[in-house]
Amino acid sequence: MATKVVTVDAKGRLTIPAELRDELGIEPGDILFVEREDGHDVLRYAKAANPFDLLAEAAEVEYRAGRTRNIRTIAEEMGIQLDDE
Repeated sequence: MATKVVTVDAKGRLTIPAELRDELGIEPGDILFVEREDGHDVLRYAKAANPFDLLAEAAEVEYRAGRTRNIRTIAEEMGIQLDDE
């Protein structure tokens, strides 16, 4: 992929060209990360969903089905690591 130009407006928002959004499958609400790598800032597209959003969705399904379970049990089943206090 050739280098693409991304513009930052006065409010700090990025404008990603439509061609690039289509090519990468970027949609409204998707998450991007800015990382420092070998002295360069790199913008990375997070293609995976936020694990906490997935956990919340699973918890809501369980609640609506009348099944209540410990959130740690649900997270473990989904392969999500929660930090212990």
